[in-house]
Amino acid sequence: MAAALLLSFLYPLFVLFIFLKFKANYMNAVHWHLMLNHFPIVGIIISTALLLWGIGAKQNNIKAIASVLTVVFAIIAIVVFKTGEPAEEAVEKLPGVTEAAIELHEEAAELAMWAIAVSGIAAFISLVLHFTQRPQAALLYILTALLGLFSTFALVRTGYYGGQIRHTEIAGSATPPAGNQATSPETTEEDDD
Repeated sequence: MAAALLLSFLYPLFVLFIFLKFKANYMNAVHWHLMLNHFPIVGIIISTALLLWGIGAKQNNIKAIASVLTVVFAIIAIVVFKTGEPAEEAVEKLPGVTEAAIELHEEAAELAMWAIAVSGIAAFISLVLHFTQRPQAALLYILTALLGLFSTFALVRTGYYGGQIRHTEIAGSATPPAGNQATSPETTEEDDD
């Protein structure tokens, strides 16, 4: 288990290293932002559900694994947040992109970043207390789960607003291509009179 914990902490550092080493050569910040932004959203849902299960089942190993995952996804969220500004600069002049949509996403991202950062810190402290066999670990696991629930809301909201920036098919402004106009039932029915 110690090896798994070590690898769990090293993985985000590896991702950060790859980001810093190769971002100029192969991928820009927009690539990284789009590639990584789903991990914290889905990850916090999984880690919080796992933590709640561990608390309910009184399984310390499950709580520890869930806390490690929370820390990992908090670190990945930092990378996603840091790539947000360069991604904004790349898309803000594109047709169909509004400043209002970017601002909503940016404000939501700031709240989400703080929420998952605090969740990650609480999860890390929970792990320290757990492995030093302190009784306060149980209380901190509950606090981490509550913070995880709030982080889930904040991250899903941020993802929703991010999707509004460029995905017209979910923003409600998609129009069918020319020649493929949808017809209403009233226009296709023949009049029997």
